[in-house]
Amino acid sequence: MGALTGLIVGTVGGIVIGALPGFSASMGVALLIPITYGMSPVAGLIMLTAVYTSAIYGGSITATLCHTPGTPASAATAIDGYKLTQQGRGMEAVGVCTVASMIGGVVGALALLFLSPPLGKFSLQFSALEYCMLAIFGVTIIASLAGESLYKGLFSGILGLFLGTVGLDAITGTPRFTFGSIQLEDGIQFVPALIGMFSISQVMIIADDVFKGKHAIVDEKSMTGRILPPWSEFKGLIPTIARSSVIGTIIGIIPTAGAGVSSWVCYSLGKKFSKHPDKFGNGSLEGVASSEAGNNAATGGALVPLITLALPGSAVAAILLGGMLMHGLVPGASMFTEKAPVTYTIIFGYLLSNVLMGLIGLAVAKYVARVSTIPMGVLGPLVVALSAIGTYAIRNNMFDVFVMLAFGLLGYLLRRTGFATAPLVLGMVLGEIVESNWRRALIMSRGNMFKYFLSRPISLALLVLIALSMFTPVLMNYVNKKSRVQEKSA
Repeated sequence: MGALTGLIVGTVGGIVIGALPGFSASMGVALLIPITYGMSPVAGLIMLTAVYTSAIYGGSITATLCHTPGTPASAATAIDGYKLTQQGRGMEAVGVCTVASMIGGVVGALALLFLSPPLGKFSLQFSALEYCMLAIFGVTIIASLAGESLYKGLFSGILGLFLGTVGLDAITGTPRFTFGSIQLEDGIQFVPALIGMFSISQVMIIADDVFKGKHAIVDEKSMTGRILPPWSEFKGLIPTIARSSVIGTIIGIIPTAGAGVSSWVCYSLGKKFSKHPDKFGNGSLEGVASSEAGNNAATGGALVPLITLALPGSAVAAILLGGMLMHGLVPGASMFTEKAPVTYTIIFGYLLSNVLMGLIGLAVAKYVARVSTIPMGVLGPLVVALSAIGTYAIRNNMFDVFVMLAFGLLGYLLRRTGFATAPLVLGMVLGEIVESNWRRALIMSRGNMFKYFLSRPISLALLVLIALSMFTPVLMNYVNKKSRVQEKSA
């Protein structure tokens, strides 16, 4: 019963959060983590993963109807979706978004179901050294989450690693950077930091934008008409949806990509394979279908390395990793041995959430779009109040609320100055894993780490991957920018 409730609440909540311009899947997942604290791991994580995929879809509603992507992953959808709205076919575009997102999400979930067990079995061969190298590989992903500036991303990541060292040393018990505060001896609590970094900072940015007169308005006339195009027209979209679903899943599995990159790549490929490429950019249902199937398929793909190897491929996945650790679930082989019943239930819940998302979307999409008309003066204080209550309720500790507010201000300053916040979160999560496993590896090496390292072929392979991952952000930025340039020139 708890899992079913989490599934429904997560799906509906995710669609609403995604439809709100300025809000994101990261913010939604971070906001709901404290609510899952009193839930079972299955119910809590089903709700969080449902929010993840539904928020990506929800962003397409406002992207289509008011040319304001609810999430960054919906930016490509706004190009043709809004053109269709101007042509009086807004609801048809939303309907195509819904079906394409549902199919893409289901394909990604099936990949998660069938690809994760063999990867989890492979991770049985890992020792402390491999886990340490894997965590370092995850830290290098910081570069991919860094946005436009690699250096700013690395700075955020290093800051996260530093903040992760605050508290008592796990082996010697020596206080580190606590400045005499007993509260800090337990370290910086991850959930309050997450909520502040993603929820409070987002509210501050939205309030700033509203003060400057930036806001989106949905035209009521765009919410009329049929929800899907005629079958004769829709059947021509099926190959596009199928192709984008497979490609989006593959891109999602790559730890340095994500839904945003997937939507642009699928949109670009959709245009290349289309019989009517001239319609792209002028109101093409194929364009809408290709980007939406791609970004939702990528969410399932991103969960594969997260669950099996503890490698978060996106900001949302990094937050989900924090949620899993909070519920006592450590990604790796144990997820498919001793924790197998919990893991498979979560995966099936994620699969069902994509189907439910499609059904709910077709039924209430036009009504969900109206949430974007709610004044931010109402939503902002509500989000702050929920964040404060949720943070306090975790340990009944007011200090956690102060931590949340401090990280909210830090997140606002970082984002306004061009520093990504996701690398900081990733640094805080993976820092402890790197440190603890490195110390264990030193003990296992018996004083000769170099020889021990050479005797571990998986560690050598991971070292090569670490080197390669440093160049991946450059490649992904190139692909992303090339797709946008080609679209503008079309």
